[in-house]
Amino acid sequence: MFTGITENIGVVRSKTSKEPVEYKIKTKMNLKKSLIGSSIMCSGICLTVVKKTLNSFSVNISEETLSLTTAKNWKPGTLINLEKSLKVGDELGGHIVTGHVDGVTKVKEKKILKKSVLINFFLPKKMNKFICKKGSVSIDGVSLTVNNVYKDKFSVNLIPHTCKITTLGKLEKGDKVNIEVDILARYVNKNMSKN
Repeated sequence: MFTGITENIGVVRSKTSKEPVEYKIKTKMNLKKSLIGSSIMCSGICLTVVKKTLNSFSVNISEETLSLTTAKNWKPGTLINLEKSLKVGDELGGHIVTGHVDGVTKVKEKKILKKSVLINFFLPKKMNKFICKKGSVSIDGVSLTVNNVYKDKFSVNLIPHTCKITTLGKLEKGDKVNIEVDILARYVNKNMSKN
């Protein structure tokens, strides 16, 4: 489990072609307490550490995960948001994020405002019932508040700090991102559907 608060922007260093695909990721995060088998969220995807050094770690990604996420497009040089798994006593600074990506969406529009950046994302039909105004959503592993929801899109506002410490500030129109809806919204919807 994660909080959607990015700890570091990592860089993909290498990618193997054999199954399962293995990515090596360079990071400035402290990995001393991250054991082999630990979970690290990589741009919204919960992945297991299979190898590590002082400044890098490697993960395996299954064919299914590649087909459902942006990981299939990662290559050496790709920047990704990183967050280590939540431990008892840690601050829950964002919202509960599982790292189980619901799908991929695209940037529809980006507007540079005076003190923030407004981004509109296409709203996948299957996720419409889970995304609401002032609710939470995870975009590439970053916990964000939904500004508004429209028929075919939803918007978020990025403060300068978020633009600086995550990859979201570099997004442009047409870029693909991983999206995970709020798990609480998912459970509420499931219970309401039963009644």
